[in-house]
Amino acid sequence: MIGFRKMHGLGNDFVVFDARQIPLVLDAKLARSIADRRRGIGCDQLIVIERGEKGADAFMRVFNADGGAVELSGNGARCAARVLAEDLNKTEIRIDTKSGPIVCRVEGASVTVDMGAPRFSWRDIPMTHALDTTSFALPVDGFTDAAVAGAAGVAGAASAAAVSMGNPHCVLFVDDAQSAPVETLGPVIETHPWFPARTNVEFVEVRSERNLRMRVWERGTGVTQACGTGACAAVATAHRRGLTGRDVAVELDGGVLDISWRESDDHILMTGPAILSFTGEVDLAALAGGP
Repeated sequence: MIGFRKMHGLGNDFVVFDARQIPLVLDAKLARSIADRRRGIGCDQLIVIERGEKGADAFMRVFNADGGAVELSGNGARCAARVLAEDLNKTEIRIDTKSGPIVCRVEGASVTVDMGAPRFSWRDIPMTHALDTTSFALPVDGFTDAAVAGAAGVAGAASAAAVSMGNPHCVLFVDDAQSAPVETLGPVIETHPWFPARTNVEFVEVRSERNLRMRVWERGTGVTQACGTGACAAVATAHRRGLTGRDVAVELDGGVLDISWRESDDHILMTGPAILSFTGEVDLAALAGGP
């Protein structure tokens, strides 16, 4: 049996394993079994906290519900930082990830994460060819530009934006995020051939210079209550288009994240809750042998 924490950030939920003392090896099949909401523990993503190197408090691995290993999770980073802060009795936590180091400031259940600078180059996102990632028409099978604009309220007839926040994002600005076809259009864009590593997809409604409403389709998981890197991507692309300022509250299905794009060094700071739901133990060998 191995212990775990079930945590969430605005309803974006995680199974968190602390593997700093005893290494934990997960493959895609086992990760899927743990994430299964009927046969396993159930979560949007799995977080594995490992020993850090070169001054880092830990290394964080992230697995999506489909078993795929991914670069980063913003909400997951807040949860990992809270675990480490409580264990190490520190308020500043340094975590290494596949996409690079991040620094977190923990104040009780509220965690601020320095997500680093957004990257707008098509190569960094990555995309298959050069284009202006600020605004581009995305050809989507089964949707004409007019049909997408009509169904999703996409400004500029399916005009999209793209950015990397350590993981890929495609942002659509819509008239009404609540009625946007997240479940139908999200998976189509996630697997669009222009995104060779697939992409997260955000449907973003601009309510004011300081407020966005966003719904999200997460790569390898589907519709989630919140996405930390997605909220950062939304603010970065919105400000780049002149739609918002640099300090923006992003309202997601699960609650609000405060995003600040710092002008001095181009880093984006994300602040939100990291909540412990419960702790438990799981027999990974039993799950590994399941269907």
